[in-house]
Amino acid sequence: MGQLSSFTVVVLLLAFVFSTCVHMNHLYNHEATLVRSDYDEPNKTKVHGGLVDNNDNTAKPHSNSVGTGGVRPENSQDGDVSRDIKCTMAPESRFDCAKDRLLSQRECEERGCCYAPLPGAEGPPWCFYPSVYPGYKMGPFTPTTRGQTATLTRATPSYLPRDISTLHLEVIEEAAGCLHLTLKDPSSQRYEVKLPGDVPQKKADTLDALYTTEYQSDPFGFIVRRKSNGRVIMNTTVAPLLFADQYLQLSTSLASSLVSGLGEHYTSLLLDLNWTSLTLWNRDMAPHADANLYGSHPFYIVQEEDGLAHGVFLLNSNAVEVMFQPTPALTWVAIGGILDLYVFMGPDPQSVTRQYLQVIGYPMMPPYWSLGFHLCRWGYTTTNTTRRVAQRMHNAKFPLDVQWNDLDYANKRRVFTFDPWRFGDLPEMVEEFHKRGMKYILILDPGISSTSPPGTYPPFDDGLKRDVFIKNATGHILIGKVWPGPTAFPDFTNPETRQWWEDCIRDFHSKVPVDGLWIDMNEPANFVQGSVEGCPDGDLEHPPYTPSEHINIIRFTFLISFYTFNKNINVPKTLHAHKNALMKVRGKRPFVLSRSSFSSIGRFSGVWTGDVRSDWEQLRYSIPAVLQFSLFGVPLVGADICGFGGNTTEELCVRWMQLGAFYPFMRNHNDQQNAPQEPYIFGQKAQAAMRSALNLRYSLLPFLYTLLHHAHTAADTVARPLFMEFPTDPNSQTIDRQFLWGSSLLISPVLEQGAEELAAYLPPGTWYSMHNVSYLTIKGQYLLLPAPLDIINVHVREGHIIPQQEPALMTTASRRNPFFLTVALSAGGWARGDLFWDDGDSLDTFEMGNYCYVIFIAGQSQVVSDPLRLNGALDGLVLGGLQVFGVPSPPLYVLANGDKVRDFTYRSDTKVSSTLMSFCRFVSCVCLQFLLIMLLLCLSPLSGLDSDQPGFAHVRGVYSPMGSLMH
Repeated sequence: MGQLSSFTVVVLLLAFVFSTCVHMNHLYNHEATLVRSDYDEPNKTKVHGGLVDNNDNTAKPHSNSVGTGGVRPENSQDGDVSRDIKCTMAPESRFDCAKDRLLSQRECEERGCCYAPLPGAEGPPWCFYPSVYPGYKMGPFTPTTRGQTATLTRATPSYLPRDISTLHLEVIEEAAGCLHLTLKDPSSQRYEVKLPGDVPQKKADTLDALYTTEYQSDPFGFIVRRKSNGRVIMNTTVAPLLFADQYLQLSTSLASSLVSGLGEHYTSLLLDLNWTSLTLWNRDMAPHADANLYGSHPFYIVQEEDGLAHGVFLLNSNAVEVMFQPTPALTWVAIGGILDLYVFMGPDPQSVTRQYLQVIGYPMMPPYWSLGFHLCRWGYTTTNTTRRVAQRMHNAKFPLDVQWNDLDYANKRRVFTFDPWRFGDLPEMVEEFHKRGMKYILILDPGISSTSPPGTYPPFDDGLKRDVFIKNATGHILIGKVWPGPTAFPDFTNPETRQWWEDCIRDFHSKVPVDGLWIDMNEPANFVQGSVEGCPDGDLEHPPYTPSEHINIIRFTFLISFYTFNKNINVPKTLHAHKNALMKVRGKRPFVLSRSSFSSIGRFSGVWTGDVRSDWEQLRYSIPAVLQFSLFGVPLVGADICGFGGNTTEELCVRWMQLGAFYPFMRNHNDQQNAPQEPYIFGQKAQAAMRSALNLRYSLLPFLYTLLHHAHTAADTVARPLFMEFPTDPNSQTIDRQFLWGSSLLISPVLEQGAEELAAYLPPGTWYSMHNVSYLTIKGQYLLLPAPLDIINVHVREGHIIPQQEPALMTTASRRNPFFLTVALSAGGWARGDLFWDDGDSLDTFEMGNYCYVIFIAGQSQVVSDPLRLNGALDGLVLGGLQVFGVPSPPLYVLANGDKVRDFTYRSDTKVSSTLMSFCRFVSCVCLQFLLIMLLLCLSPLSGLDSDQPGFAHVRGVYSPMGSLMH
């Protein structure tokens, strides 16, 4: 009897446990948020604007009592059980409910959130949102001419002060690969960023769209899927949407942990998602880890691990923090504005950047001379010092196109002036440079000195009359402090300011005919907190949330954004003013270099990466910095070669010159208290290595210029991450110590002190070394390459033709030198390349059709040229020779335009044939085409051709008459 009783007790206990589990599972299913896609149950979900019908599984808000503190938890026993269920989740899936401040358990639970401490202070949050959390409820969609709209309402306020209870949602299907969603406060106008660009106005055909969308009504959230495979690209139902007066929050899951972008930061190209955060807020801060720097680019790109990619752009220029977690997921938090979200579906990485640039605008086309070598130092204290530097560069046979001066030139550090004693003959020096074929650039800070006696400093006097300066809360000019001392700051959102600025540039240019402008300190930087009179103390200066300790919120840059204008969007307006002023004053293509940046800056300016230190770590991280800006649509970018801060070493400077030769923008810049780092001050071996790198760059300028043309006209990338070109290659997805120029050149620099070998990755294919003409056919692997001090490893990819030109000490001379071609045949005997050529300095040559464009195609059975654009820019230039990689057997002779060429070589070990000639001129570009056709037919026994003897082939009527080559 006792045994039976025990058995009965055990059975009853098991039954109780089982029933409890069933009940808890029922509660979980009843409470949990469930969004079903059209791939699972298409009858349950409306795609492209429909509401998700979850039937019995519809997420229901809690029956919370709400007081002044906002959402509060249930007090019933059932509520406690439900809370346990909803708070049970993996730590990496927790979304922080206490971003604004540290909360106790009681305060956390008063918000309706879960509290579960973990060992250690870092990592997952202790206070986090439950799996279901009350939020906005979405009403039905209403069609519009642009898309569809809906109203979101929340019955109970959130825990945030000045919560917005009603939101307006608009969904615009901009294009097949671009979805645009906005969330706004319909009752109060908030700042919205207006950007240039060519966004299609016509609604996309939903049948062609690369995405599907699903909407959860209560609590509101949306899901974006890739139509081709159903992959979730965004899922904002993972955490609540919050929208208050100074706090906007939106979370989403991520399709992969391979995330890049969200600059400007000192990071690897792939971002660390292990409970890290990035702050977007422009600040005068030398590059280092865990800090917001000079630029804000709220755009990221995700590699989806199978070669597909997508991107997301939050068009918001307020202070923004992005929090990552390893789920993977991220959370946006902005302290103002609206949620203006673009989703770009690619499907490949290059298409993602192109779709992004269709919104923010394509990059400007730089002048050709700006691709040469630039030299600058804060410390060239007189015109004679500056002259000697340029002369010593040319005496040592170093190419130099542009000489710069830092603030040394300015009288009492006031812009639009020059010191009458140390730089009294500045205009004459600039004219001397111009006569030699050089260009000249000087620094121009946007701060205007405010302490000169009335009538002695026209920029400030005229600015006062025209009311162009930023004012404080009392209506008086806000005075900060920068290099000249007390300083006023122009408000470039005012059209009168932009005209005043143009007048200042015009007046100064009439005295000193500069060729470009270097805009520094334009975050804007300020040496005092707020102003010389301090900071007001109000809600605007003390928002409920400060994005991390790095924002430095009390400084002037934050203050002006509230009292006058949104600060970040000032950057394009400022640079637009500089660009327009230079165009009107010079009548030529403008060159502007900026430190501060925001989305769309590439339309107006190049960028450099600020005050980098002279050390090996900064050398290494300059590569992802340059690649990030390439993703942001700023192809003309570079870091200060040899470093700006601290003393360089000879080895570091050599390696930096080698890497810098492949920055699209190449400048050596040095701080005033440091040891000199001009190339000519080092030993002869180091000088030879630097000279070799510079000459290699100058030989490749026609190729680089063509790449920048494609960036300007088609939004292609110039300095390119490997994953852009090899998206399905797992190794290429993570590499940021090497990079590509376009699709053709692979650059593998030395980044460690003392290294004479380099472990470099070569993606799948055949690659030809440019320095020893060896070749490798591989499946994609790391190789140990020799890398002595005088070598940077550069490889040409099979199937490409690289146009080059004999280098000179300036581009004015090199542009007149003979061209030559590097042809890298594929395994099938094919290669392709092109050349864009104009005068290099005139405005809108592409837009006006005033250019020459040549396409080179080498094929196995035929060689053809696409139709050409000709304007005479190539007249008088000669083709001096070419080298062909991958020629399978030695040619007996070479023909050019039917005539034998005597000077050619062939190496059987490398399968490279080189040919020199000096008589072939670009006569309307036909000579070059005909030569290339003849040469390739002679060098390779091509199938489909009649062959009289080994190594030679003649075509059967393909290129007679010559006019047939032009199609």
